[in-house]
Amino acid sequence: MPKNRKKFKAPPKRFQPKGLSILFEDHDILVVDKSSGLLTVSTDKIRDKTAYYLLNDYVKKGNPKSKNRIFIVHRLDRETSGVIIFAKNEKAKYFLQDNWQHFHKTYSAVICGKLAEKEGVITSYLAENSIHKMYSVSDPAKGKLAKTGYRVLKESAKYSLLEVDLLTGRKNQIRVHFAEKECPVAGDKKYGPRKSGGVKRLALHATSLTIVHPFSKEEMSFEAKIPGYFFALVTGKAE
Repeated sequence: MPKNRKKFKAPPKRFQPKGLSILFEDHDILVVDKSSGLLTVSTDKIRDKTAYYLLNDYVKKGNPKSKNRIFIVHRLDRETSGVIIFAKNEKAKYFLQDNWQHFHKTYSAVICGKLAEKEGVITSYLAENSIHKMYSVSDPAKGKLAKTGYRVLKESAKYSLLEVDLLTGRKNQIRVHFAEKECPVAGDKKYGPRKSGGVKRLALHATSLTIVHPFSKEEMSFEAKIPGYFFALVTGKAE
């Protein structure tokens, strides 16, 4: 626990914001496990059913005049679950964002099919088209460098469970890289088959995040358990 910073005791589950489980909280940061289907921030159509809105309400503790608030550090796709961190002051926000590329982020993913190489790094340059879909280009001048490390943990005839190291943080990076290997993330309707094939959700989960605390400068790691549904998919036990 960071020096001179009191760790907040997480409230009982029934008092935590719906769709979010608090993993850690102190005066500077708030770390949660976000459920699949919950937006990180608002869109033109959805304002209040987001992690940002719910956690702002949580830190205000029901007092609309409270000056307490949270600050966005990074985002997870709506369909992606797992560890996400928010800052509780601007100084913490800027420190985390300025050092973000040096932090370690691990994901778990179930992909369709099998990979020929069971461990490796996928590297490409990612660009975005007019309909906000990412794709790889060979010209570095036309895209941003994206590197995704992976290791196969378990596989079956239909699916493979991977541990993924996000070496860069480009939009939809993991989803694009495996789709372009013809092994899209299971349940990915944007980059994979339009029909889910009975898969209930996008099988992508932010499993762990290791940071340097903005106040104490101590290294801290946070983990969100891999959804049991991922194992069920690979073993063929998913409903």
